[in-house]
Order: sequence, then structure tokens, then C-alpha cells
Amino acid sequence: MSEGIDETLRRELQRQGVWVTSMQDLYNWGRKNSIWPLQFGLACCAIEMIATAASRYDIARFGGEVFRPSPRQADLMIVAGTVTKKMAPQIVRLYNQMADPKYVIAMGACAISGGPFKQGYNVLKGIDRYIPVDVFIPGCPPRPEALLHAFMELQRKIDSQKLSGADKAEFLKPEQPSKFPVPKFGEHDLEPAANRAVFQPPVIERT
Repeated sequence: MSEGIDETLRRELQRQGVWVTSMQDLYNWGRKNSIWPLQFGLACCAIEMIATAASRYDIARFGGEVFRPSPRQADLMIVAGTVTKKMAPQIVRLYNQMADPKYVIAMGACAISGGPFKQGYNVLKGIDRYIPVDVFIPGCPPRPEALLHAFMELQRKIDSQKLSGADKAEFLKPEQPSKFPVPKFGEHDLEPAANRAVFQPPVIERT
């Protein structure tokens, strides 16, 4: 482990072309620089996501150029756009098919809270009701720079994850669920209305 090496010795070795690191740092470095997003979009935010992958902004500079068409080959879901209640079960099903470790970015006001369609009967008021979200991007729609910033924030989160100990990464804890129940269409709404393991709304006390 590189934590036990004197910092002066580490700098001297680096000047000579010898890099010393820990297995944890090497593991996180490889994961944060090879994030493969899932290739799908829901609404107008998807246009901004496409622009981020194009030549002007070039998300490939950060290791995210490989947009995979299969959830089994992706480790990042970018929920870009309005999540209708018709699409919510499909998104949860895609998330369940992704292999651990996996991450979610909620892109835009619609994915976060329903946006301007929040009062609509057919729009989900936030994808975080069903799957865990790592980074939220506000805006309607957010610009490609905002997605790049969220991508870098996710990289910082991955880089800080521990592989062992009490504060190890959530996906390494056996008690943490990797799959969540897929909602079904009930008589009036989606059932369940939210996954309890993810979303626990505050109790409203009326006086």
C-alpha cells in the first residue's frame, strides 16, 4: 500500500519515472476513466446529451465516449428527459439489468421532479422514487457543460470510494440491494408508488 511510503520518497520515485500507488487507487482510477453510459434518451434533454458526446464538447475526453446499446454493457444511466409513468417500469427494468457497480445521473428538471409537467397525471415526480440517483443536474434543459460537470462529480465520487473497511462503497455491502421491484400499473397509479429502499418522503404534519 502506498499510504505507508514517505511523501519525499514518493516524489523522488516519480521524478525517476517510478509511480507507486495502492490497489484501491489503481482500481478507482481505471473505473472513473472508463464509464460507459447507457444509450437511451427520453425527451429534449437527450439532445443536450447527444451534443455532449459530439465533437464540440467531446465527453470522450473524460472516458465516457462508449455509449452502450445494452444495459449489460453499461455502468452509467443518464436519465435525460421527462419520465412518464408508462416509461418508469422500463427504466427500473433497465437499471436492474445493469451490472454492479452502476450509477445514475438525473438530467434536467423533469427527471428530478417532473419539471413543468409535475402536475400532470402521467408524469413521474422524480426518478429517484424508484432507483438511487448519484448526481442531479438542474435546468430545463441543462447545457452540455452541466452534464460534463456532473460527469466529473461522478468521477470524484468513484475516486473516493473505499474497497474495504466500515466506510467501503455501497455496492460492496451485501445488505445493499442491487435490484429494485419494477412498478406495475394499478387501478389509479403505479404500484408501488415508490420503492421504500430508495425513496422515503418526509411526513407532513398539518396543524
